[in-house]
Amino acid sequence: MRLLRPLRLLVPLIAVGAALVVFLVFGFLAYQAGTGGGGVGVVPGVCDAGLHTASRTVGPGGAAGATAATLTDEQRQNAATIIGVAKQKGAPPRAWLVALATAMQESTLRNINYGDRDSLGLFQQRPSQGWGTPAQVTDPVYSTTIFIDRLLQVPNWERLPVTVAAQTVQRSAFPNAYARWEGLAADLVAQLAGVSDPTGCGPDSATLPEGAARTAIQFALGEVGKPYVWGATGPNTYDCSGLMLRAFQAAGIDMPRVSRDQFKAGGHVPVKQAQAGDLLFYATDPRDPATIHHVMLYMGDGRVVEAPYSGEAVRIRPVPWRFAELVPLATRPGTTPNSAQP
Repeated sequence: MRLLRPLRLLVPLIAVGAALVVFLVFGFLAYQAGTGGGGVGVVPGVCDAGLHTASRTVGPGGAAGATAATLTDEQRQNAATIIGVAKQKGAPPRAWLVALATAMQESTLRNINYGDRDSLGLFQQRPSQGWGTPAQVTDPVYSTTIFIDRLLQVPNWERLPVTVAAQTVQRSAFPNAYARWEGLAADLVAQLAGVSDPTGCGPDSATLPEGAARTAIQFALGEVGKPYVWGATGPNTYDCSGLMLRAFQAAGIDMPRVSRDQFKAGGHVPVKQAQAGDLLFYATDPRDPATIHHVMLYMGDGRVVEAPYSGEAVRIRPVPWRFAELVPLATRPGTTPNSAQP
């Protein structure tokens, strides 16, 4: 019994340590969900950065068709089939985009009769996993139909990033791979179906204001897809405040360099009264401007353009209105400072 006494003394310490680990893990996950950081984009409704950049990385089907301009006739026909089937089922354009990005990653839009293990066809569906017979999954109409059916069964699929929606259906060993084809998929939807903004995230989907705000927003939209680099102010890379600095310089408004000072660069309005061209902020303590660490440019219609964090590119995304770090006051650059209260 004496030998067991030290072990008994360790039990409370082990329990406290385990509880601390669980707390930290869940706290990190909650932070990531609120800010859009890390992982595969857990923020609902994020506007996908991949839509604004072209990629030449290919899947198992080979190197052909790296851009819309270089697709073969076979690839274009398969893309048209995917869009046609999805439209016939009443699926919205975002579903067409998810399907096209998936098929491009899985087979480069070719109806191949080989793949990993028993994977076959446009979507590399596996008969052994309940997708259908080999004859069915190599039929472009059938394979598209069952893909769309399963996509539409995913809860809130339309608010997931394209790559997350695709991965939820496919369960791929490479869950982020679909993002590389989002730009090409959007181009195909535009060319083959005449839908220029299948996600509702394009620059033309916001009502842009006239004057300085419009110019600043247009500048920022022109930088979408460029990488985030801390301390960068363009022209090829930006951090959050560097993007705002250059956007408002283009509009004839001089701005301070860092986000905490940019908060003071104009009059304030309650964040829920923000207009296109206003600046929104994150702070460790939203009531204390000295703790501000991120700035975004509000476009109107509940969306911002921002340079988010390392590893991401300048992007458009919905405003996370309920995020705990969202500062309750927005700044209207170039206007007279005031003492507005949230």
